[in-house]
Amino acid sequence: MPKVNEYHTLDEGAILRTLEALARRVAERFPTRGLAQTAAYMIDLARKSAREARSLGQPSWLLRVLAVGMLALGVYGLYELRNLLPDLKSGPINIADFTQGLEASFNIVVLAAFATYFLFSLEGRLKRRRALGGLYRLRAIAHVVDMHQLTKDPSSVVGLERTGSSPERDLSDAQLLRYLDYCSEMLSMTGKLAALYAQRFPDGVVISAVNDIEDLTTGLSRKIWQKIVAVQGVARD
Repeated sequence: MPKVNEYHTLDEGAILRTLEALARRVAERFPTRGLAQTAAYMIDLARKSAREARSLGQPSWLLRVLAVGMLALGVYGLYELRNLLPDLKSGPINIADFTQGLEASFNIVVLAAFATYFLFSLEGRLKRRRALGGLYRLRAIAHVVDMHQLTKDPSSVVGLERTGSSPERDLSDAQLLRYLDYCSEMLSMTGKLAALYAQRFPDGVVISAVNDIEDLTTGLSRKIWQKIVAVQGVARD
């Protein structure tokens, strides 16, 4: 029986299998096109993204142990600071020695607090940097997919006059529809890979970057579907 969280979380294995099937479909229909190579590259990119996303959900035990050690040192400094106070009431005390000890204990507490905060926050900063690096790669691949479909406009299909600089039109209506559909699917899968990072590491900055990529891929896909609708409209006429 599947676990409950399987119904509301992305399965990286399912994403990878979908991408592998998509790459095979592109290669079988357009074996000489650059889109087939891009689809094959996305499989490697998906594996790397999945590994990075998994690592983001795992704690960095070394940093956490160091942070706890700093926290323990700060607690010890507070304990030593507390032990100095009764001595002032028990009898004469050298004020200079007391002030020196008080200052040293206070410095220990402050430094331990800053070190603890730094180590606890360092884990998040390192993970954020790793996630943003992976998301940058996904943003780049989205633009690569967009470049593949950029010249696959339906101008020749709808009867616009060609110019000397017009790109070559060597796809039939059916092939053009399939090509554009593959581009739209690849953009959709790019958004799913980006969502893996936010799923494993729900950091505000990372979530914002993931939303930006999803907005980007949705916008690019919308342009593709406008072309698809134009080709389908001519095909029906």
